[in-house]
Amino acid sequence: MDVFNTCQEINDLLSDQQETSARNLLIKLLDYLNSHNIPYTPLINHFIRETGLYPYLQSETSSWQDKFVYQAFKVDAGDVHQVTLHREQSALLKSLLAGENIAVSAPTSFGKSFVIDAFISIKRPNNVVLIVPTIALTDETRRRLYKKFSNEYKIITTPDVELVSKNILIFPQERAISYINKIESIDILIIDEFYKAGVSFDKDRAPVLLKAILELGKKAKQRYFLAPNIADLNDNPFTEGMKFEKIDFNTVFSEIHKDYLNTSPNNKSFKKDRLLAILNQKRTKTLIYAGTYSNIDKIIGILQDALPNRKNELLESFSNWLKDNYGETYVLSDLVCKGVGIHNGRLHRSLSQLQVRLFEEPMGLYNIVSTSSIIEGVNTSAENVIIWANKNGKPNLNDFTYKNIVGRGGRMFRHFIGKIYLFEAPPEEKPAQLKLEFTDELLNSLDTNRFNDELTREQIIKIIAFNDEMDSILGDGVYKTIINDAAIQACNSSSLREIAIDMTQNPAQWNGLGFLNSNNPQQWGTTLFKVLKYLGGSAGATHTDLVAYIKAISNNWNKTIPEIINSLRNNGITIEKYFELERVVSFNLSALLGDINAIQKHIFKNYTDISPFISKISHAFLPKLVYELEEYGLPRMISKKIHKAGLINLEQQDISVNDIISNFNHIGINGLTDRLEFHPFERYILDYFYDGISNNSITN
Repeated sequence: MDVFNTCQEINDLLSDQQETSARNLLIKLLDYLNSHNIPYTPLINHFIRETGLYPYLQSETSSWQDKFVYQAFKVDAGDVHQVTLHREQSALLKSLLAGENIAVSAPTSFGKSFVIDAFISIKRPNNVVLIVPTIALTDETRRRLYKKFSNEYKIITTPDVELVSKNILIFPQERAISYINKIESIDILIIDEFYKAGVSFDKDRAPVLLKAILELGKKAKQRYFLAPNIADLNDNPFTEGMKFEKIDFNTVFSEIHKDYLNTSPNNKSFKKDRLLAILNQKRTKTLIYAGTYSNIDKIIGILQDALPNRKNELLESFSNWLKDNYGETYVLSDLVCKGVGIHNGRLHRSLSQLQVRLFEEPMGLYNIVSTSSIIEGVNTSAENVIIWANKNGKPNLNDFTYKNIVGRGGRMFRHFIGKIYLFEAPPEEKPAQLKLEFTDELLNSLDTNRFNDELTREQIIKIIAFNDEMDSILGDGVYKTIINDAAIQACNSSSLREIAIDMTQNPAQWNGLGFLNSNNPQQWGTTLFKVLKYLGGSAGATHTDLVAYIKAISNNWNKTIPEIINSLRNNGITIEKYFELERVVSFNLSALLGDINAIQKHIFKNYTDISPFISKISHAFLPKLVYELEEYGLPRMISKKIHKAGLINLEQQDISVNDIISNFNHIGINGLTDRLEFHPFERYILDYFYDGISNNSITN
């Protein structure tokens, strides 16, 4: 690169007020300078200041004006040292500190977490509620905020934790709903990835998020919603009084390679050949977006055959640990030896977390093959992003999701340029319009008295009609009571109506609910078959196989995962299916049974409360604390080892996970490893676990 001529071109672009083009060219120049270890000149620093990229300033070669800007834009974000914000981050923080309600669309590389952390550090609010789309992002956010603020705040991520005077609550929307009646006042309500409140983006979960926004928004003094790539936001009651800001400010540059143009339709080996060429070109971090589960299998097959095993003690140790705990035939155990990981929405949380952690390690995993879970579940990025297929499951990839995937290429201070390789034509570019509106499901869960101002006359009439119908089945005011108690979480209105009618018309067929509280799994079958027909398409298996699975995992705490899978071999349930069905049972089925339990209490005089069984399946038949600790990065097999040794009682029912974390911190990692023998990779896991529950990097 000709540095002088490039600087001249940047200057011309700035003179023509083409700042975005100037910034893109500057980022490419910075990449060149860093890769060739060339220090920045005062002119380079001047361009960095002119384009607002203040964190990139090099003080050693800066003018006094540049040094002043670098210092002036430093803020306390809760870290040991202050951080310098870029121009747009600083402007956004200033608006928040002034008390404005803001809905912002900003690129993936914007650095939104700095703004949140700086706001908390400077403003010191009493109650912060932060809603994120996934459990994985809950843990990632908790880890970041715990290190900075746990001395002053109680960091809450699980249900039923008692509030104190200063709290930071981090939840997916389903858990946030359970705190509606527990929290009186919120200083700031933060919705991360708020585009998921749009039915066109996430039709299954959008109504719950919309309800959380409505209910918690009424208690919030200030609201801050974030999303990427939103072009426009419709007028709606959910963001009323909020200023929408679309910020097009990139800190890295996406270099698009349209590889699909360089092949013929008949070249069946093109994807395989190009994939291996890219991976062999440079050893760097690469995300491979597969698009579908079948494509993951296809890509894994290619990499298994083509990539050599790496001589890496850490990955070999991980491989051996996987074989011990998930079975000798688990495909991931061989893949990791080649520096390849798998990320999808079906994996155990701790396995996903560990792979992302290893992907962040300089000498850990180099490649991750993923579905869209990599953009929905974690904040990670890579130098290379390979888009294998223009798919997102069965439907084609839309422009919004495509841009989110592209946004994973590049990272400030690590990869100035994200290299994006397209193996299929991208979707047609289409500005994403976010439309937030009342759905029938949301309307049927609202109290018209509380939301009279937000609802139209037609909507109120529709709600009253549904409430009258439900009252005719359940009794006057019963449905309203259930809704106000936030007791319904899974069923849509048609399913609720169907279940309620069936209970009143065929009570004898529901008499078996009480058998679910039996300690003998053989007594569950008939009732489970009755319930599963309301699970719909989310069952993930035949009802026969799912019932067999539920009975088998009732031994989750007593048997190993390989032993359980072996007991299910006649049902054809593999380790991958085991992961998928555990999620179905602990989330979908437990929520459905919770709804059924809430309804039956008002229909049957001599009902049997099945909360004990619901609690068991919601924790995959593990002790509650063990299940919750997996969200913190501690796998069940290590928890079992610690419990059996008598170091910490993890079968306690009347203690919160926050209290048990205090027990772990009291013992310390050395206290565990001195008293127990752990697999070499388990020491790595414990380091990761303790790193997430300690507010400093050194744990005794």
